[in-house]
Amino acid sequence: MKKLLNTLFVTQPDVYLSLDGDNVVLLKEQEKLGRLPLHNLESIVAFGYTGASPALMGYCAERNISITFMSMTGRFLARVIGESKGNVVLRKKQSILSNDPELSANIARNFIVGKIYNHKWMLERMTRDYPLRIDVERFKAASQHLSAIMLMIRDCEDLERLRGLEGQAALTYNQLFDHMILQQKEDFYFKTRSRRPPLDNVNAMLSLAYTLLANDVTAALEGVGLDAYIGFLHRDRPGRASLALDVMEELRGIYADRFVISLINKKVMTKEDFLQKENGAVLLTVDGRKKFLSAWQSKKQEKITHPYLGEKISWGLVPHVQSLLLARHLRNDLDEYPPFLWK
Repeated sequence: MKKLLNTLFVTQPDVYLSLDGDNVVLLKEQEKLGRLPLHNLESIVAFGYTGASPALMGYCAERNISITFMSMTGRFLARVIGESKGNVVLRKKQSILSNDPELSANIARNFIVGKIYNHKWMLERMTRDYPLRIDVERFKAASQHLSAIMLMIRDCEDLERLRGLEGQAALTYNQLFDHMILQQKEDFYFKTRSRRPPLDNVNAMLSLAYTLLANDVTAALEGVGLDAYIGFLHRDRPGRASLALDVMEELRGIYADRFVISLINKKVMTKEDFLQKENGAVLLTVDGRKKFLSAWQSKKQEKITHPYLGEKISWGLVPHVQSLLLARHLRNDLDEYPPFLWK
């Protein structure tokens, strides 16, 4: 099993990354800010545009250490990875299935069932844990609606209908997202999803969380020999890791959304951690981003029992396990892809 190693997050926009021996060196205006041994790292995520030396990128590529470049708003820019270690037979099978809409739907519906199931139990947990602070009847009705949609998805073999059912479920869930925010309501609220740019504090955190999760899932898929850019639900588009978006569907709510809501309700993040630009875009401050990323790394270390394997693993290993299960299904070792069903 893959070890959950460390990720180096470089949050300052004007830091240049270079190589010195087996170490990554952080430079700011030729001043050395620090150095870290690369054998301790699984990946590097840099915010800003200063860049990295070709020597460092080559060293990391040879040792399967990914380098991801992101804008200060958390938008994905580029990812440097080494030579593909993928199994050509597995990738051919993936491509064949992806080109068949009906076969794609048979796989994609499990991603969506996992997503809706997890959203349902997020709502159910709210009724159990906070019955005096939410409208329990409304939450229960939404939960029942999600259950009904899952029944319709079970036998769905059409991608367009599948997307329509997923959209209905997403609307039901999103209507209650703001009600799961129980603290700091004046500064943290969710009306609708805004992406480029995020227009409020909650969307700023969601965008960053989804980008980090997508990067983790992409790395996990590549690690088991799959092509992260050939999807089943999300169709091929240049530059889009479609399969990573497929697999992360079932993790969006329980992994990213719950993480963001927890940071708000526990008052880890406050309004001082954000700033608004003239065009209305809301960004995390440098200190706010550090706080967010530190909490994200801690979240990845938390232990859970995997619902399919029945074994204790860390949250950070969930994308790797799901990628492995998907690869086993494509190799015909499993009759179906088992989605991550959290309860």
